[in-house]
Amino acid sequence: MHDTGTASTPAPADRGEAAAIELPQLPLGGAPSGEIGKHARRFGLPIATCLVMGNIIGGGIFRLPHDVAAYGTISLVAFAVLTVGAIALALVFGRLAQRDPRTGGPYVYAREAFGDFAGFLAAWSYWITSWVSNAALAVGAVGYLNLLIDIDGHWWTMGLAALVIQWLPGLANLAGTRYVGAVQLVATVLKFAPLLLVAVGGLFFFDADNLGPFQADPDASPVGAVSAAAALLLFSYLGVESAAVSAGEVRDPRRNVGRATILGVLGAAFVYLLGTLAVFGTVPHERLTSSEAPFSDAVNAMFGGTWGGSLVAVAAVVSILGALNGWTLLSAQAPFAAAKDGLFPSVFLKKQRGVPTTGVVITVILASLLTVYNYASGGGNGDAEVFTLLVTVTTFMATVPYLLATAAQIYYLLSGRRDRVHRSRLVRDAVISAIACGFSLWLVGGAGYQAVYQGVIFLFLGVVVYAVMSGRKKARAPQEH
Repeated sequence: MHDTGTASTPAPADRGEAAAIELPQLPLGGAPSGEIGKHARRFGLPIATCLVMGNIIGGGIFRLPHDVAAYGTISLVAFAVLTVGAIALALVFGRLAQRDPRTGGPYVYAREAFGDFAGFLAAWSYWITSWVSNAALAVGAVGYLNLLIDIDGHWWTMGLAALVIQWLPGLANLAGTRYVGAVQLVATVLKFAPLLLVAVGGLFFFDADNLGPFQADPDASPVGAVSAAAALLLFSYLGVESAAVSAGEVRDPRRNVGRATILGVLGAAFVYLLGTLAVFGTVPHERLTSSEAPFSDAVNAMFGGTWGGSLVAVAAVVSILGALNGWTLLSAQAPFAAAKDGLFPSVFLKKQRGVPTTGVVITVILASLLTVYNYASGGGNGDAEVFTLLVTVTTFMATVPYLLATAAQIYYLLSGRRDRVHRSRLVRDAVISAIACGFSLWLVGGAGYQAVYQGVIFLFLGVVVYAVMSGRKKARAPQEH
């Protein structure tokens, strides 16, 4: 096991955990008791579950039925396959958090297993993923907001709206984890109300004649059709690691991180699968393939009128605000954990009210600059081609910490250096890890060649940053001893 610079004294086992598991006494991101004040509260299981669900389900859910309708109902099979992979990845994160319940998630696991460089790559790629994704979420929210308030005009009006949408969750984060949890809980409830209305209520209006063909292209092989549909759906489960990244802010993390991750993925999968099926069954296939607001069309088909568009627009804005609230917190957690080990600049270490405040501010500023560039370069509607490429690049970047975390679990299972691996559980965990690894590699393929090419450039840039930080850390080492 690589030295992390923390105390080696074994920590007492949490309730229900085997005494054989030894962990550092002070978690990396876990705040000392003196920091847990009025505005810094640890998340319980409900809030941690909402964090996972809220980060997985952003604004994309409201277009998913349209995106996959062209492949036919076989896309539901692709969804089911992907759900199995996402659950496997959730189980891996749960087991890793059980071993090492510290803030940082994939960074902590990769560094413990493979050393500083692997840990830095996990933190670096996750950080880039989060702040570029935040910019994308804000731009998506403006599109829905425009249906409620006519702001379509000059590029700066839409850009200003996107900046407000980004900074509101940023301010909630700066107020402390107490408010982050409250916003996440309220946003999750508000976003799921209309989604569940369609997902459950749509079953009462379900008409099998609306489903269309099982496979839209009869000449394509079923495996090819599933793979093609999966390429559009692969990104739907990004965020499965949310509770693990914030493990230091979760109460009883060895128990609750794994549970929150599984519950969050299952909740998201329920909404995804049932909601898509309900839309398929309420909106005729021919109309669905050309629909820009499939959930709105489903509500209109169920209850008549045209009020469904406004309802879905409100739900989408709330959904994206909730996702931004959670992703803003996560975007500062991995750099904070890496900065504790001297692998990120020390400016990321400032923490108040349970939140890495400087990391939050830097992340929101970078996302804001990218948002302004998007609108300024593409006029009132933004440069969709450039922005789409950036988003797919960050999706590729997200696979780096996923693969490193999965590899860490495989390493632990084979080496047995971190805990006692019982034979009855070894095969099960090995199969789960293999499925999670396959899911992560599938994400790489789904990102596309151009995104992988551009993403590698981001990774190589990180190598230069690591060289600088590692050299500075080495230079300071003799002075610290």
